[in-house]
Amino acid sequence: MTQSNETTSYRDIKETVLARIRSGQWQPDSLLPNEQELAVEFSCTRTTVNRALRELADEGFLERRRKAGTRVLSAPQRQARFTIPMVRDEVEALGGTYRYALVSSATKRAPDWLCARLALKPDQDVMHVRCMHFNGNTPFQYENRWIVVDSVPQVVNADFASIGPNEWLIQTVPFTNVELSFLASRADESMAAFLDLPIGEPVFTGERITWLEGQPVTFAKMYFAAGYRMTTQY
Repeated sequence: MTQSNETTSYRDIKETVLARIRSGQWQPDSLLPNEQELAVEFSCTRTTVNRALRELADEGFLERRRKAGTRVLSAPQRQARFTIPMVRDEVEALGGTYRYALVSSATKRAPDWLCARLALKPDQDVMHVRCMHFNGNTPFQYENRWIVVDSVPQVVNADFASIGPNEWLIQTVPFTNVELSFLASRADESMAAFLDLPIGEPVFTGERITWLEGQPVTFAKMYFAAGYRMTTQY
């Protein structure tokens, strides 16, 4: 049923397109009517149709190609979204009592592997911070973090004895881009002692790189104690 241009919004068009996809009216790999045809059907502008289809493409339901038209994807491609919580918030959300302990912090030249990973110059300095996060007296996370001094010069005067580097960074400098990786690693002797694990035990590990307007800010590896769970929705 065609709606008037006074009531048709891009949200209405999104809902209708999704309903047709889910009902099978528009089959996987089928070509949708062009924007002008849809604009006539919905009695709206092509701009409104374009926004609806663009958002559905961003959400993984459609594939849009210039001159080739818009097709229904055979398998919806959904994007999982992760927040970057402070460990304190994670522990307290579990009903626990957060406790932090600094292991070490020092300014040093960036190692070769970090220069390669962050495209740093060999003579650039970084602040290397290692610390532990606890739920009460139980190990929760071991954090190994490198902060680029040129990007965050105030880090050389930071006191990480009382505040974790992630909390300090959130309070001090914004970021524009993030790369997250998740992997399994094995606990070496030091990590096993920190997390109260057997040596060689698989450890859920997260790697995070943040940038500010193209400049690398920090590289962190977070090692989680047994039982840690990460959940996302999409």
